[in-house]
Amino acid sequence: MKKQSTKGLALIVLALSVWNCKTSDPEPTPYESGVFILNSGNFSDNNGTVSFLPRGSQTALTDIFRSANPDLTLSGGMQGYADISGKGLILVDNSTAGQDKVEVVEAGTFKTRFTLKSPDIENPRQAIQVGPNRAYVSCWDVSGDFSKGTFYKDPGYIAVVDLNSSKVTKKILAVKGVERMVLVGTEVFVGSTTYSGDKNLLIVDANTDEVKQRIEFSATPELIGLDFDGKLWILAGKDLVQIEPATRATIKRLTFATAPSNVTFSADRKRFYYNLSGKTYRLDNTSTTASGSQIIARTFNTLGVDPQTKTIYGAVVPSYKQAGYVVRYDEGGTLIDSVKVEIGPSGFYFR
Repeated sequence: MKKQSTKGLALIVLALSVWNCKTSDPEPTPYESGVFILNSGNFSDNNGTVSFLPRGSQTALTDIFRSANPDLTLSGGMQGYADISGKGLILVDNSTAGQDKVEVVEAGTFKTRFTLKSPDIENPRQAIQVGPNRAYVSCWDVSGDFSKGTFYKDPGYIAVVDLNSSKVTKKILAVKGVERMVLVGTEVFVGSTTYSGDKNLLIVDANTDEVKQRIEFSATPELIGLDFDGKLWILAGKDLVQIEPATRATIKRLTFATAPSNVTFSADRKRFYYNLSGKTYRLDNTSTTASGSQIIARTFNTLGVDPQTKTIYGAVVPSYKQAGYVVRYDEGGTLIDSVKVEIGPSGFYFR
């Protein structure tokens, strides 16, 4: 009798151990491996969405914010996205004044956490992480009249966001049409959109949230990012410029006959892909001239490269009243497939 009780107790302990092992495994999240596709929608319709395309799948999951939050809608065009400390920041530009926002969600599920609204957020363009639960969001500020040349407020600003308190704690006055930012150590290099005409590269101290330097270029500096060797690349008009971030010295300048667009790094950050004259080209970082090789005989609304698979993603927009497509190629430019997404695919964020 005693022997049977001991055996029974051992089985119970074993069962509990197995149960504990099973229940301690983390629940998988639906958006762990793939790419978020930012669909701008039609601007006046404020119908932008975020799609998710899992790696290896030929079917995109559509309007994933609405799927996770059935009673809510993003209500605007998607301008940017970033994963920061487990939270996803969705940058939303609404055609109606005072309706712009940053929707903050759980990065793995897209369930909403809180919203940063106007007047703290006006025309958001890009978000980057600058510390634990700290983000910078570049904002054009309230826009004006494009036909009169007063569309971009001078200056725009960078909203400093504390994700713990769910607040914008400061606005750093930046440059007109402020857009892309790159964190290098404790410094943030800040560029502008081509159409703004502002020729200043801004450098911000991420510890103090203060501007520490301005460098004037011959044309508007659009930041591309850091290469494999930690050097910063900037597109300024027709020039592709490599600089040493620590000293600000220009290392290399490659000049094109006409300005390329959608310049993006390869997965290893040793070469560029870009659009020029209706085609897609590849150019090595080590090149001494701006003479890339054509790999795809077409151009795209935007380009992206999956850092895990090296796959090239090109966005196709037939019109802003119908669904667009994402066309995928291997790193050499050979077609893989085409996937239907939503209206106006205009950006990629890989997870």
